[in-house]
Amino acid sequence: MKLSDSVNVLLLGSGGREHAFAWKISQSPRVARLFIAPGNAGTASLGTNVDLSPTNFGSIKQFVLNNNINLVVVGPEEPLVKGISDFFHEDNDIHHIPVIGPSMQGARLEGSKEFAKAFMARHNIPTAAYRAFGKDTLEEGYAFLEQLQGPYVLKADGLAAGKGVVIVDDIAEAKRELQAMLSGKFGAAGNTVVIEEHLKGIECSVFVATDGTNFAVLPEAKDYKRIGEGDTGLNTGGMGAVSPVPFADETFMRRVREEIIAPTVAGLRAEKIDYKGFIFIGLMNDGGRPYVIEYNVRMGDPETEVVFPRIESDIIDLFEAMAFGRLDKFQLKVSPRTATTVVCVSGGYPGDYTKGYPISGLDTPSESIVFHAGTALKQGKVVTAGGRVLAVTSLGNNIADALAQSYATIAQIDYEGKYCRRDIGQDLERLLKS
Repeated sequence: MKLSDSVNVLLLGSGGREHAFAWKISQSPRVARLFIAPGNAGTASLGTNVDLSPTNFGSIKQFVLNNNINLVVVGPEEPLVKGISDFFHEDNDIHHIPVIGPSMQGARLEGSKEFAKAFMARHNIPTAAYRAFGKDTLEEGYAFLEQLQGPYVLKADGLAAGKGVVIVDDIAEAKRELQAMLSGKFGAAGNTVVIEEHLKGIECSVFVATDGTNFAVLPEAKDYKRIGEGDTGLNTGGMGAVSPVPFADETFMRRVREEIIAPTVAGLRAEKIDYKGFIFIGLMNDGGRPYVIEYNVRMGDPETEVVFPRIESDIIDLFEAMAFGRLDKFQLKVSPRTATTVVCVSGGYPGDYTKGYPISGLDTPSESIVFHAGTALKQGKVVTAGGRVLAVTSLGNNIADALAQSYATIAQIDYEGKYCRRDIGQDLERLLKS
């Protein structure tokens, strides 16, 4: 089987990741029409935004049938965890339409930290030692914390919008956080809390496309989660990213393939889990040894904004290979250039912030790609509509050149409360000089 030469695509999601998807999809000569549900002010220039919730499966089905959609691409994790792939596969009217994203069972790799850790244990995939606790085992959780050395890592088992991980240095604070999480700090996502050993090293993210049997390794990236410079302050959805990562050399990536990626894909197949989509593997590099911090079952944000600009292959060809089990015959072409993205956020984020501020300077000529994340169109004008507003991506011959272009573009853009970190990639530049 294959997709037609003229493809109508429905892309689900509304953030910077989805703008990057739309940007890449729109470049394919195979695309006839691109719809984005619900999209943002940036995606509106690349296709047609549709006022549909990515988790309203019934409305999505009707739209797919009414608009002759040939391919559905799922950006965020929530529709996957709620079973959109299963919904399509089990419905006689739409089961023939490929969905890029795993089944509900496969999505548990992200939807349940406890499931993911147990999966890694079953398939001998290197990760931190852990135990999981609920309200009825709170005292056991306290005892387990006392067996560990700080920093202490606590993770809400379920989806918490990228904010369900707490890392603290003090044992008393760790116990308070455990009680708070089990008492509803992260809602139902924290009904179970995974406590794990703190891994030491430097982090990076590896992205894998799989058809359930074969896989292709996409460009790796490093992102920056903390709101403050020097990696200080609260965790966010991501303040910037860099690709490639200097320490992810050939030797390290060979170990990642052999010890983590191949066993992960083989494990999914052995457990008869249908998985045709992306796997985001958060890794710790501990002296050249890779350990899995977490799985996500979709592309990352803002990492997609540096990964996709480096991919030279037609993305519809990639999706086709993923959907129909032909990734072993697909040739992924990647640019050797460096990509950096710097995220501009709303004042107050990741706490309370105000929406609706007009954004100026978006039409200023620039070599950067300005991906919209939290934006909307209001009376014909682009306004802020989220905590993370824009991701400004540039390509260069090295990190410094790419970053200089991103920051120059950011200087031309303005809205009330604009904030970005000025130290994205500086740790990698220091590493290259050492």
